[in-house]
Formats: sequence, structure tokens, C-alpha cells
Amino acid sequence: MSEGKISHGVHRLAVRVHYEDTDFSGNVYHANYLKFCERARSDFLRVAGIDQNAMFGAENPVMFVVRRMTCDFLRPARFDDLLTVETRAGDMAGARFELSQRVLRGDESLFSAEVTVALIDGRGRPKRVPPEMARLLQSAVS
Repeated sequence: MSEGKISHGVHRLAVRVHYEDTDFSGNVYHANYLKFCERARSDFLRVAGIDQNAMFGAENPVMFVVRRMTCDFLRPARFDDLLTVETRAGDMAGARFELSQRVLRGDESLFSAEVTVALIDGRGRPKRVPPEMARLLQSAVS
């Protein structure tokens, strides 16, 4: 499994397009860009030092969920393309934080998304991002 890296405030994860990622035209099926971005967001949190398994298994479990996502499909990716998913963290307040994501093939931007992520408890209620978690996120992108 590939592992991303954070450099200069940007998390980058390499993703290879597999045959199963494509539709009948040979282009990446639109929903798979969301999957690529989800992998990158999960990897970003792991690389930043946030253990999502521990969050789920805690006595009072919390988890991140996507609250809002605005997407632009710019150009198609195709079978066997090597893509890079870039994730940049933005504003953080209360239970939410903002992320900008792009899927690139080399220097060519194929897909972009503005994402609002929220932290919720086991009952689905918003939970303020704990100070230690906020510190890890901030230091990862500084």
C-alpha cells in the first residue's frame, strides 16, 4: 500500500488507476475520484499522527465525516495513469475543518474538490476538535 507524505503543507498520495476504476469508455468513473480523495484524506490524518482506529474504539468514539463537498471534474484519467492526490488543510473551527483536494496527472489538474469535514460522536452529534488533534493537524500543514 502506498503511503503519502506531507511536504510544505501539502499531503501527496500516489494512486494508480486500475481497470476496475474505469467505465465503459476507458475513463475513470466519476465516483472513483471521490474514493481517491477519501484515501488521501485518511492517509493525511494517519501521516499527521491521528489514529482513526483509536478514535473509533475509544470509550466515547468520535469519527470524521464529510459534511459538504464541491467538486470540479476537469479532465479524464484513464487506465494505468499514475495520479497524485494533493490535500491541503484550511480553516478549522469548532467541530469542522476545511480541505482542498486535487487529483493530478503530472502537472495536469484532472479533478478538484473543496471539502468540509466534521468530527462527530457515536450518536452523530458534532464534537469540537480536541486541542491535541487540532495541534497535530496544524503542525502537519505548517
